[in-house]
Amino acid sequence: MNEQKSSDIYLRPRFKMNFEENHQNLIEKFKYISKNKTSKFCILISDGHVIIDIPMEENHFWSPQLNIEIERIEENRSLVKGLFGPKPQVWTLFMFIHFAMAVAFIGFSIAAYVQWTLKGIYNVTLTVTLALPILWIVMYFLGRIGKKTGHKQMNELHEFMMETLLS
Repeated sequence: MNEQKSSDIYLRPRFKMNFEENHQNLIEKFKYISKNKTSKFCILISDGHVIIDIPMEENHFWSPQLNIEIERIEENRSLVKGLFGPKPQVWTLFMFIHFAMAVAFIGFSIAAYVQWTLKGIYNVTLTVTLALPILWIVMYFLGRIGKKTGHKQMNELHEFMMETLLS
């Protein structure tokens, strides 16, 4: 098994692992655990895609989710790709806020420029234009804090995945 991890700077860390085992066997390991309820984690399986989630009683806003894709390379070789990230709802909320801030930045920048060229009062629009990048940086660090908050659970998910794949 060969594991490659991406840099720790990403909010959604990724990894790849090569296995000398048939991809169906790897998927069956997760199916077996899911059917027999031998794990505390919630497991959803669809084709070669496995989603491992933190149980509801331990779940919080920053709880991570592990998405695994198991691909066939050759008959007895498989590639396991993983992605740690927040729940889709949290990720969508963050992306919506980032998009809204980008649109607001462009809009307020245009409004400030128009007011400046017309020799009008542009203090408020310029202040909002300058505040939006600061707010974007705050959002980035909130995401980093969230990742750090869910780091223990991320390690638990990774440990469970490795135990399952190597069993």
